[in-house]
Amino acid sequence: MTLLKVSGLKTYFHISQGEVKAVDDVSFELEKGQALGLVGESGSGKTTTALSIARLLPKEGSICGGEIILEGTDLVKLSDTEIQKHRWDDVSIVFQGAMNALNPVMKIGQQISEAIILHQKLDKKAALERAKDLLELVEIPRSRVSNYPHEFSGGMKQRAMIAMALACDPKIIIGDEPTTALDVMVQAQILNLIKRLRLELDMGFILITHDLSILAETCDRIAIMYAGKIVEIGSIEDIFENTSHPYTKKLIDCFPDISGEKKMTDGIPGIPPNMLELPKGCPFHPRCDHADERCREELPEDKEIAPLHRVGCHKWEEILNG
Repeated sequence: MTLLKVSGLKTYFHISQGEVKAVDDVSFELEKGQALGLVGESGSGKTTTALSIARLLPKEGSICGGEIILEGTDLVKLSDTEIQKHRWDDVSIVFQGAMNALNPVMKIGQQISEAIILHQKLDKKAALERAKDLLELVEIPRSRVSNYPHEFSGGMKQRAMIAMALACDPKIIIGDEPTTALDVMVQAQILNLIKRLRLELDMGFILITHDLSILAETCDRIAIMYAGKIVEIGSIEDIFENTSHPYTKKLIDCFPDISGEKKMTDGIPGIPPNMLELPKGCPFHPRCDHADERCREELPEDKEIAPLHRVGCHKWEEILNG
C-alpha cells in the first residue's frame, strides 16, 4: 500500500546570486513499512527533499511544483497552520548531531513529553509515562527519564532523538544522517534499532546519507541523487547488482571490498556542479568516463529499464552490461 507519493517535486532557493534548483523534478513512492535510502554527495538535494516533505524549508526556499501525497493528502497545498497538524503525527525527522538537537538545560523526559502534550493532548503525568515507554522502546532504562543530555553517551542521545521522533506514532520517520557522528559499532546498533522499530511499528522510513555502504542492510530501495535529481532508483539488487548509472557505479567503487584484494579505492574525479550554473545536458557529464556529445547537449530522460528500476542516463545499457 502506497503511503507516500512524491511526484515532480521542485524545490528552489531564491538567493542574491540567483535561483538554485536544489530539488528539480524528483519522484518516488514509499510503501507502508518500507525503507528508502536517499544517497549522494553533499549538495545533491537529499536534505532539501526531506525538508520539503516535512515543509520545514528555510525562508529562502519554496516548493515551486509537484505533489507530496501522504495517504491522499497533498502536503504541498496545506497552509502553514494545517501542516503543523501533520508534523510529529504523520512525519517526524531525526537530525544528525543529537548534541546540538537536544536542549542541554532540559531533562530528556521533558523534551520528549513536549510533543506528546502538544499533539496528543495528554497531561504532564501521562506524557511523562509515555516518554518512559518510548525510552524503553529504544533500549534506554525508564529510570533515565530524569537525566540531562550531558549524562547520556552519544549513542544514547541519538536513541533519545529516535524516541522523540516516535512520540506521536508517526507514519513516516526521516533520518537525516542520523549516525554520522557516531563510531562504527554504535552506528550499527542505531541502524539495527531503527530497522527493528520500523518493522515492528510498520512505519515508512527515509534514510538520508552520503554512504552507500550502510544502506544494504537497512533499506529496501535506494534513490541516487545528483544535482537535484534522482539519477537512479531501484531495489538493493538493482543498485548493487544491476548498476545502470555511471555516478552510482562510482559511488559503489568508492568503498573497499573487504573480501577482495587489498587496494586503494577510486574516488570520483572532479567536484559536484555549481547549482547556480549547471552544465548543459547531463549534469554528470564533466565527471563521466562514458560521456559523449549527446550527453553534453541533451538532458537524459528518466526511464524505467526494469520493474521499479528507473535511471536517467543515455548510456545506461553500456553501464549495465559493462
